[in-house]
Amino acid sequence: MVLSFTIAAVLGLVGGLVRVPYVSIGPGPTYDTLGRVNDQAVVQVDGEETYETSGQLRMTTVSVSDDISLFGALGLWVSGRYALQPRDVYFGPGQTEEELEQENTKMFQNSQSAAEVAALRYLDYPVQVVAQEITRGAPVDGVLEPGDQLLSVNGSQIAVQEDVSEALRDTKPGDQVAITFQRGDEPPRTSTIELGNASDFGAGERSEGFLGLAPVDRADVEFETTIHLEDVGGPSAGLIFALAIVDKLTPGQLEDGRTVAGTGEIDVKGNVGPIGGISFKLVAASEAGADTFLVPASNCAEAKADAPDGLRLVKVDTLASAVEALEDLEAGRTPPSC
Repeated sequence: MVLSFTIAAVLGLVGGLVRVPYVSIGPGPTYDTLGRVNDQAVVQVDGEETYETSGQLRMTTVSVSDDISLFGALGLWVSGRYALQPRDVYFGPGQTEEELEQENTKMFQNSQSAAEVAALRYLDYPVQVVAQEITRGAPVDGVLEPGDQLLSVNGSQIAVQEDVSEALRDTKPGDQVAITFQRGDEPPRTSTIELGNASDFGAGERSEGFLGLAPVDRADVEFETTIHLEDVGGPSAGLIFALAIVDKLTPGQLEDGRTVAGTGEIDVKGNVGPIGGISFKLVAASEAGADTFLVPASNCAEAKADAPDGLRLVKVDTLASAVEALEDLEAGRTPPSC
């Protein structure tokens, strides 16, 4: 009896204290981007006319838990509500949970910026192109700074970020090109840059000349759009944020009293990309009362296999298609489905 008790006690300690190299993934909280959290509007527009909305437009999340004991892992697995994944799928070598949270926070902030630009481009508001990042030691390093507005490159006017690569299409390393830019409220200035070789800066082999900047579109408007949401990370809320901005800045109500949920990474051109954890987000949306879920087209097969009963899956691949799908629902038409 003593031996059995001792063995049971040791196993209990091992199961309760020993951590396994896995993380648990499950449904996370959802947030109505048309509503308020902690008495503050999630999506706020200041300085521009906005319109009343109805219904809910819920962004969905996935809960990821680290530092799991052996018994804890078994309990989560048996529950059927959570899945276990190797820790190195989510964490880089030596990466701490705090470092991962910082990385996710940065991606979340970038997704907010992309959502704003995508929404305002869709609504035909003007945008400007700025230097988002400068490669250390590259030809433009020391000339341009992050945030500088690009006005022209190699004689071509810059209206959207794609214009920068188009302006360099027929160049080669060693060519001299003129760049006109503006820093803050300073007058525009022009500098002549000798193009480098992309491979010299770890950017991959290419025939055209290399500047060493990453251009990105930014909204060029007098009003301000702010997203207030803490303790959320990752890029997958971009589509829903963009839809919330569109809904607030246009007459009518896209949701028409319904509870619509969704997910999807978005770029500044309004393209919707795939995300991870779709099955858990579907569960979270259903439990939050959603009747419609906007699914990135690339996630449709997985979503269709795991969709809860009563949840309509609407396939989207751009911001425009998502708006059109919601307008179809409001008009009683059938939108594209998974």
